[in-house]
Amino acid sequence: MKKTVLTLTVASLLLVTSACYAERNGNRYDPDRINWATPIEISSFCKAIMQGDIETVKSLIVLGEDVNRKSVGKTPAIFAARYNQAEILKVLIDNGADLTIRCDRGFTIKKHAELSNAKEVLTLLEEVM
Repeated sequence: MKKTVLTLTVASLLLVTSACYAERNGNRYDPDRINWATPIEISSFCKAIMQGDIETVKSLIVLGEDVNRKSVGKTPAIFAARYNQAEILKVLIDNGADLTIRCDRGFTIKKHAELSNAKEVLTLLEEVM
C-alpha cells in the first residue's frame, strides 16, 4: 500500500512540475491536447519488410508502392537495414530506393545497420555505396 501511494505521489509531482515548467517557458499545459493513446502505425509495406516477406514487397512495388515513403519516420530501406533484410534491400535499391535519406532522428541507413548489427546489410551497403 505504501509503495502504491508513493508511486502515485511521485507521478503527480512529475506531472505538476512539467506543467509548471511548460507554462513558465511559454507553453501552456493543455491536457486535452495530449493524446496518450496514439497508436504507432507502421505501413503494411514496412511490416512486410520487417517480416522478410520478399514476395509481398515485390508485389507492393509492382502495385505502385513508393520505395522512399517514410513510415514512422523511417524509409523502407532503413527498415530493411534494421532487420538485416539484405535481399529485400537489394530489391528496394533495384527499384529506386534512395539510400541517402535519413530517418527523422537524423540517422543514416548505415548507422541503423550498425546499431542493429546487420552484417549482411552492411556488406551490401559497402558494395553499393
